[in-house]
Amino acid sequence: MTDQPAPETRRLTWHGADPMPEPKPGLAGWLRIAARGVPLVLFVLSGIAVLLLLRAIEKPLFGLRRPASPRISQWVSRGALAIMGLRFRVEGTPMTAHGAVVANHSSWLDILALNAPAPVYFISKEEVASWPGIGWMARANGTIFIKRERREASAQVAQLRARLAAGDRIAVFPEGTSSDGLRVLPFKPTLFAAFLTPELADLEIQPVSLVYRAPEGANKRFYGWWGDMSFGPHMLRMLSAPRHGSVTVMYHIPVSVGAHPDRKALARQLETAVRRGLVEAGVIEADPA
Repeated sequence: MTDQPAPETRRLTWHGADPMPEPKPGLAGWLRIAARGVPLVLFVLSGIAVLLLLRAIEKPLFGLRRPASPRISQWVSRGALAIMGLRFRVEGTPMTAHGAVVANHSSWLDILALNAPAPVYFISKEEVASWPGIGWMARANGTIFIKRERREASAQVAQLRARLAAGDRIAVFPEGTSSDGLRVLPFKPTLFAAFLTPELADLEIQPVSLVYRAPEGANKRFYGWWGDMSFGPHMLRMLSAPRHGSVTVMYHIPVSVGAHPDRKALARQLETAVRRGLVEAGVIEADPA
């Protein structure tokens, strides 16, 4: 194989819908923010402390392999969703073998939703590593950071293959940006180039549909995070909401990498499976025949 992923040189952000309004929480809202936010911060920080301690023991013994610490990430994700009041349910069965999962991308909540049923490791742009708080948590959780520069492509492909060979399940958002949760944007084939090698011919990729249901009476885009929306106000809206809806994690049948002639065919099949899940859930309409 000669083609390598060509990381984007500019930030790709979807602006296809009007931004969600961010009303001021009010007294009741601020009380809910305190009631949820303080336990959430304490819970996440203690979980990360346990994870780092466990990883300090794992690393000299197992190297890249992480036999126990991923369960801490799963526990933290489930607990964070519960504290916020966002219910999650699972349809289908998560793959148990090493490989990758791909999903539609609606917001930062996707990280919790995908980690709650079965631990995964995410691929993220390098800038996230320097974000206050979030970057530190991402590094602790084993996130793979990607530089969007062509000269870094070979090293990044090698890093990805090493993690897959160590048995990690890698999570990818092939749309390249988040949206309002009511659509699936085209999957970018370049993200799949690293998987199409003889060494990974037996690898499987599992498509996953993330289906968000807004609280009763709220805008259908309630959980979406897109365009120029900031993390802080979005987080406050999640914490101040009087009630929450739900997120369903729909696991589809894994797809064999070796059965596809090129990255475009692989991306097309995975995108079709993810979109079909949102159609079946009634979130989007089926494409006309």
